[in-house]
Amino acid sequence: MTSDATFWICRTCAVEHADRPDVCAICADERQWVPATGQEWTTLDELAGEGLATEASELEPGLLALRTAPGVGIGQRSKVVSTPAGALLWDPLGFVDDAGVAAVVAAAGGGDVVVAASHPHMFGVQVEWSRRLAAATGRDVPVLVSEADAGWVARPDAVVSTWSGEREVLPGVVLSQPGGHFPGSAVAHWSGAADGRGVLLSGDTIFANPDRTSVSFMRSYPNRIPLSGAVVTRVAEHVARRPFDRLYNNFDGVVPAAARDVVLRSAERHAAWVRGDFDHLT
Repeated sequence: MTSDATFWICRTCAVEHADRPDVCAICADERQWVPATGQEWTTLDELAGEGLATEASELEPGLLALRTAPGVGIGQRSKVVSTPAGALLWDPLGFVDDAGVAAVVAAAGGGDVVVAASHPHMFGVQVEWSRRLAAATGRDVPVLVSEADAGWVARPDAVVSTWSGEREVLPGVVLSQPGGHFPGSAVAHWSGAADGRGVLLSGDTIFANPDRTSVSFMRSYPNRIPLSGAVVTRVAEHVARRPFDRLYNNFDGVVPAAARDVVLRSAERHAAWVRGDFDHLT
């Protein structure tokens, strides 16, 4: 595999950059972090030389998880939604190889491929994914970026286009922007999944907790910065406009059933805690 030597990858977040600044702006932001040892940069060739590889696993019919082993950057698990019309690559990894491209191409089944991320932490090497998928399929592969977060794109390219509000990227697969974690934080609603009950791919706009029966809402997860009750309520009510039974976050987290009710209930709990309803327990 030969990478495009004209771009760089931040070691901490694994987001691609056209240039190599002194510090990655995404990591210098209060929602992320720069290592105490300082900013580090890498390339695809360097990562491949370290033995990184992409692995695919089925989460449920029509939905794959892609992971990089060993992990790179934040270590998200990309999701690949497969439909009769093509595939959505959601929250692209910060590494790409032939195995990853082959998995997405197979999921697309000869149809279109769209690349989109829930928010800037998940941009990964989105342009590189687009280029390699386009070469493999012979089709244009757009990279969709929330208009409100377009300023975080560090590797501009003609394949990148912005969107706002809602966007049906494939029949039955709708992106929308509840905001919260970032102003343009997005989710993907897949209506044809879970026997028609629907699946929500929430990134960490809404984060499935380890108990699998609750979710969290944060401005920053690593730095523990909360969101207000009003914003959390807005986010929950936004996604609840459509039915969904399961929810997957951008790692291994899942709410396996009744996820819409779980989101609404968790939002009520969050709002109550920040309002002070439970101060007597502290």
